[in-house]
Amino acid sequence: MTVCKATFSGTVFRGPEKRFTQNNIPISFLTLLVDGNENLKLRVISMGKTAETVEKELSKDDRVVMEGRLRIGSGKDEEGNEVRAMELDLSSFEKIGGSIAQSAAPKEIANFSEDDYTDDLIGEDEVPF
Repeated sequence: MTVCKATFSGTVFRGPEKRFTQNNIPISFLTLLVDGNENLKLRVISMGKTAETVEKELSKDDRVVMEGRLRIGSGKDEEGNEVRAMELDLSSFEKIGGSIAQSAAPKEIANFSEDDYTDDLIGEDEVPF
């Protein structure tokens, strides 16, 4: 099994499903359709408070950026063929827009007035080098 830190952006293909361990710790599972590769679906696992946040804030078709530890394992399917499986142990995520079904306009990050800019340039005598 390979483990490394990774960041993926994509669309939530299958919404989060929350379960609990025997010790009553919440675990959330979802499937991410990775941008740029329609065939790459990544299983995303989160635990504890992260799992609760994922379940509350994410749903199918949401666009997100996710970061965590990538685990790559191999096994055999029912027909005996070797299959590689990838899972992301989620450490953080961020929504990057509405769902793909929505055509949301990009959000403004900051508004500046004309007073924030000046037309005055530093004179050559004031340059420190």
